[in-house]
Amino acid sequence: MTNISVLGCILLLAGLAASAAHAEETLPKGIIKLNGQSAPPLALKNLDGELYDLAKSRGKWAFVHFWASWCGPCRKEMPTIQNIATTFKDSNLDIVLINTAEDEDTIFNFMGIVAPDLDTLMDVDGLVTEHWKPRALPETYLVDDKGRLRYMVFGGRPWDQPEYIDFLKRISQN
Repeated sequence: MTNISVLGCILLLAGLAASAAHAEETLPKGIIKLNGQSAPPLALKNLDGELYDLAKSRGKWAFVHFWASWCGPCRKEMPTIQNIATTFKDSNLDIVLINTAEDEDTIFNFMGIVAPDLDTLMDVDGLVTEHWKPRALPETYLVDDKGRLRYMVFGGRPWDQPEYIDFLKRISQN
C-alpha cells in the first residue's frame, strides 16, 4: 500500500467516526442536552391519592412534564403524549405529568376531555414546580436512570412523531 492509500484510508475512517459522533448528537427539534446534574426532588400524589417518588424509580428514565390546563400549547401537546403512553407503557421510560398549582376539579375535567387515559400528579401548592424551575409551560425534562437531568424541552412538541418516538426509545434503552 502506498502512503497516499494509507492516508486515504485514515481520512476515510476519521470521517466515518466524526459522522457517527455527529449522528449520535443529533437531537429532534427543541430538545436541549443538559449537563447531568441531579434532578430536584419530586414526590407528589396523583388524582387517586397515590404517591409517585422520582427517587424510587431509579433504574428507569423519566419523562417529567410540567403543564397547566390554561396553557394553549399544553392543550395541543397533551394528546400527543397520550398517543405515546401506550408505546412506552412497559418500557424503561416513566411518563410523569405534573400539573402546576391547579385544583383537583380543574385537573380532572381537563384530563377527562384532553387525555382521558393519562394520569397526572398534582403540585397543588406549586413547591415542586418551584424547585424544578421550568421557564415556561409546557416544559419537559428527561431524567436518566441514575436520577440525572439529561435533556430539557421548552414548549410543546409532537411527541407522537417518529423522530421523537425514536429518540425516546434510544435514550431509554441505554
